[in-house]
Amino acid sequence: MEITNEILNKAAALAPVIRMLALGDGRGIVRFLGDVEARGNNVLTLSATDDETVKAEYAAFREKNGVPDSVFAESVGAFKLIDTSSRTGRLAGKITIVTGGAQGFGKGIAEAMTEEGAYVAIADMNYDGALKTASELNGAIAVRANVSDEQSVADMVRDTVLQYGGLDVFVNNAGIVRAGSLEEMTKANFELVTSVNYTAYFLCVKYASAVMKIQRRIAPEKLFDIIEINSKSGLAGSNKNFAYAGSKFGGIGLTQSFAMELAPYGIKVNAVCPGNFLEGPLWTDPERGLLVQYLKAGKVPGAKTTADVLKFYESKVPLGRGCRTYDVARAIFYICEQDYETGQAVPVTGGQEMLN
Repeated sequence: MEITNEILNKAAALAPVIRMLALGDGRGIVRFLGDVEARGNNVLTLSATDDETVKAEYAAFREKNGVPDSVFAESVGAFKLIDTSSRTGRLAGKITIVTGGAQGFGKGIAEAMTEEGAYVAIADMNYDGALKTASELNGAIAVRANVSDEQSVADMVRDTVLQYGGLDVFVNNAGIVRAGSLEEMTKANFELVTSVNYTAYFLCVKYASAVMKIQRRIAPEKLFDIIEINSKSGLAGSNKNFAYAGSKFGGIGLTQSFAMELAPYGIKVNAVCPGNFLEGPLWTDPERGLLVQYLKAGKVPGAKTTADVLKFYESKVPLGRGCRTYDVARAIFYICEQDYETGQAVPVTGGQEMLN
């Protein structure tokens, strides 16, 4: 049987159904094996792939034979059920995608989530970097993704589901900054920031939520999370950085709107608004970092060097330092553990921005 896109789409729709049924038996990963012989001593062969048939045949097989090792569906292929019961931590066994996960904030978030027991798909345009990061993390995979391209986003989610069997937490981290005054900002740079920071968030939620809806259909007690890594610039305007701030303000509008639409499906949608990541490459890169961009744009009056810019931004934070990756990770953990919060923008700014 040739593995066509149609078959891959069928497999990506069936895998979350099987996973939700097997999750209570400690089988938290369902991996699509393709057109191969189903492996293991206990093979469940499905007569059809609609929800009711899969549920009934899984239950009947389990009662007679125990938990299946694998599942085979005619015209789709084989799935391996993998035991994840030994995974521990605050996110034990949760399947997660982190966009922009090959470096910077994204890499740190992926590392922290893995340490807390999550299985993480590192999604990035920098596929070599994603592969390297994934190789360093227990159970992680790399997924190629251009979040501003719809087909790439669809493939990112499908590839994750075919490897893991579902999706519990989606972290929309990929972002871009192009600072400059009205005189300096080009339409091309403005649209680039908008496409990555705003439009891509819509695309990612569209496809991530589709998987979560399937899972909720089978396990109506389960909750899932979509988390946008926003910014303090989504809470207050940013002088000569309007393209970025506007995209982040828009991101909070999307977060609140998605939260209302997806609540009936058990999908919580929240944003984390970090302060300035002053120690990270976004700021410190000697050619394109924000310290250089802000110095050139004249955002800090009287600044002669990037060190002057850094000191200025540190002085704006009551707690006296920039935001660090683990500050953001802790906010993510809180959101995932909190069953009664959606549509929120959680500030992680050291007091630089305080909610009214």
